[in-house]
Amino acid sequence: PAFRYFCKMTFYKFWLFTLSILVILISIPHGRNVENMKFLLMSVLPLKYIFGIKVVVKGKENLRTLKTFVLMLNHQTSLDIMSMCRCVPIAKKEILYMGTFGIACWLSGLIFIDRKKKEESIITLTEVAHCLHKENVCILIFPEGTRNHGDSMLPFKRGAFQQAVKAQVLIIPVVISSYRNFYNQKKRFTPAEDDLVQQILPRVETVGLGPDNVPKLTEQVHESMLTTCQAIS
Repeated sequence: PAFRYFCKMTFYKFWLFTLSILVILISIPHGRNVENMKFLLMSVLPLKYIFGIKVVVKGKENLRTLKTFVLMLNHQTSLDIMSMCRCVPIAKKEILYMGTFGIACWLSGLIFIDRKKKEESIITLTEVAHCLHKENVCILIFPEGTRNHGDSMLPFKRGAFQQAVKAQVLIIPVVISSYRNFYNQKKRFTPAEDDLVQQILPRVETVGLGPDNVPKLTEQVHESMLTTCQAIS
């Protein structure tokens, strides 16, 4: 099992870094543009079939909106990239320095924040909040702030909720079921026995909410996502 894990993860990283070269070549004529995200996502799409992972998406009707929104996703491993959609992700700055993959992410319009510099991160998120309506883009963020390998869910950071309230945009929570039946950090990576469920929860309105409502809003979304994660895993 450990050898298979090593081989699959090596192949996974090799695929990302190699296909990123193609994404870079296709994206360069367009410059740094969120439209390039479709090329990045297309490059990782085959991995689901190669690894035998079938993703079943439920609640698609909750994404049918013309309004700007913030997509909030639980974060388990680097494999989460295979379940992402065409939103602009907010990611840790370290990804920017991951060779060809980092360059491809930059060209695809990813927003990078330095988690070690809290004030700088707040400024970046504030700028994002101001641009949500102006640029008519939707962003994706992992409210846990880091990868969570457990079966539960880490406490949510309030920054994303503060900016969603400031911009008065919809929050759409998305929960991916646990990877534990085919993957874990203890050197296990086998073909998935069951479908990986991606549940899109009902939209959460922030219109009329203020800074004082952020703690309750954060807790409300965390509770609904945690309950859903336990139910679908």
